[in-house]
Amino acid sequence: MSEAISNTSPLLYLYRIGALDWLAQLFEDVWIPQAVVAELETGQRRGHAVPTPALYSWLHVVDPSATPSEWLSLDLGPGELAAMALALENRNRDLLLDDTLARRTAQAAGLTVWGTLRVILEAKDRGLTDSVAPLLDRLSQSGMWISVAIRQRILALAGEQD
Repeated sequence: MSEAISNTSPLLYLYRIGALDWLAQLFEDVWIPQAVVAELETGQRRGHAVPTPALYSWLHVVDPSATPSEWLSLDLGPGELAAMALALENRNRDLLLDDTLARRTAQAAGLTVWGTLRVILEAKDRGLTDSVAPLLDRLSQSGMWISVAIRQRILALAGEQD
């Protein structure tokens, strides 16, 4: 089983659809940087439905030793930057990111990137769910923007048709 590093959004979206524990079944170990914990805590203080990392024994807080200076000029949040920097230092781990700019930057750095939608596809492939269509609906209701084209592509990859 592989290991992962996660940014805030995959944790948030999976939590909101009741699927956060799937990460423990898909990955041997999941690291999050303190910046992700801080973003989640800010969300909690503002009254948003967000997970509390300390409640998940398989989530471990690990910080990067440095962030590439060229990334600091990008329009990325502290959680994204820290997760990407940590993945750069631990290339054997999959990086969980949803933001397009963050994903492109991480892929350009040679990192293996998964998004929330890939997690859902893998969960179906491993028998954790029977159907992705209702999950896509719940993700949309939870605030994740999924275009019609992406929805159709995910459904096709899952062997489901709209």
